[in-house]
Amino acid sequence: MSSFDVLVRGGHVVRPTGVEQADLAIADGVIVEIEPELTGTAPLEIDATGLHVLPGVVDPHVHMNDPGRDEWEGFPSGTAAFAAGGGTCLFDMPLNSSPPTLDGRSFDLKLEAAEGRALVDFCLWGGLVPGDVDRLDELAERGVVGFKAFMCPSGIDDFEASDDGTLLEGMRRAAKLGLPVAVHAEEAAMTGRLTERALAEGHRGMRDYLSSRPVAAELQAVARAIAMAQETGCSLHVVHLSTGAAVGLVTAARSRGVDVTCETCPHYLVLSDEDAEQLGSLAKCAPPLRPRAEVEGLWRELIAGNVPIVASDHSPAPLELKQGSDAFATWGGISGCQTLRGTLLAESAKRGVCLTSVASLTATAAAARFSLPGKGSLEPGNDADLALVDLSFEDPLAASDLLYRHPHSPFVGRSLRGRMMRTLVRGRTVFDDERVTVEAPHGCLVRPR
Repeated sequence: MSSFDVLVRGGHVVRPTGVEQADLAIADGVIVEIEPELTGTAPLEIDATGLHVLPGVVDPHVHMNDPGRDEWEGFPSGTAAFAAGGGTCLFDMPLNSSPPTLDGRSFDLKLEAAEGRALVDFCLWGGLVPGDVDRLDELAERGVVGFKAFMCPSGIDDFEASDDGTLLEGMRRAAKLGLPVAVHAEEAAMTGRLTERALAEGHRGMRDYLSSRPVAAELQAVARAIAMAQETGCSLHVVHLSTGAAVGLVTAARSRGVDVTCETCPHYLVLSDEDAEQLGSLAKCAPPLRPRAEVEGLWRELIAGNVPIVASDHSPAPLELKQGSDAFATWGGISGCQTLRGTLLAESAKRGVCLTSVASLTATAAAARFSLPGKGSLEPGNDADLALVDLSFEDPLAASDLLYRHPHSPFVGRSLRGRMMRTLVRGRTVFDDERVTVEAPHGCLVRPR
């Protein structure tokens, strides 16, 4: 009879090969056995009867705004919200913090802000901006998961857009370092001209903002980024695609041997341009929400297996920055890390997407793509990062449910599937029965393999 640290009894365990009713045993923060009716004891035995046990969410696209702008979010509130949504490992983006993560010193400051304050494990992106290429090596040495670049203005003054020369040189250096480059792909010249025209003509409503960032701007930038990745041999990841046509460019490039992947976000799969007009700047993002036909096209690509990752692009801000009639002036970003999986579970159930696919989209594929050891799936030898969910519940989201520093979201009032009952990070419970349970956060930096 074995002795374990934790035994999760009788749950429906969602593994890459399917769903099976089994016990799951944890020792030293690692899954050691998954079998029906395990013999053994543990100081903590969790009755998961009637619950589904999923891998904890691995979200490769989150903005904690910490250090320097933690009044917008910060690791304590942001990771608490993430854990409440079943999250166990997030990737913090290099911008929106002050300073942005552009060199060894700023990496060290970001790490100091996260250690001892993050409830969950985390990876850190480094930045790729003009004049920064020589500093990529020191970021790689410290363990960044990759480098993030904007192909258009980021909205943050100290994180400049990468011109083509910077992006090409940065990709060449990243390829030598063996790390991916992630790009925000919108054509700066096109969006800039359309924005200038709208403002000059006094057109400042949400529909005017949507029109200033057309699908064509996304397609042009994606094509350029792929061409540079192909020339340099760089591993490329295109973030938050909003249209099936852009996914098609990625799929075609992969078929000819380019190392490129993409992600989308729940807001592009659930919300449309009509929602943006109704909700106003609560639903403002870049790329913007698209017409319903584009939403359906994105779903076709996802169901076909061409969109491997769904990330939140959690980009919070105080409510006052999301208010006002000038859609160009308000902050563009959606708070979504807490609702990532619940939103996807609800929509996937309507479209016949199975639980193993949801687990892959929200955990397994990201961990594999970014070479995270021990993360992303429920298998012996992996970290015991678990989310216990009661899928019999489907309730509308209330603002009072949100643990963000600023509890607003365009998903308020929409149904989420599943009540999060418990979240464990490396075998330690961080969220249980609608409350955070950790007094001393133990989230740690995860470096790519």
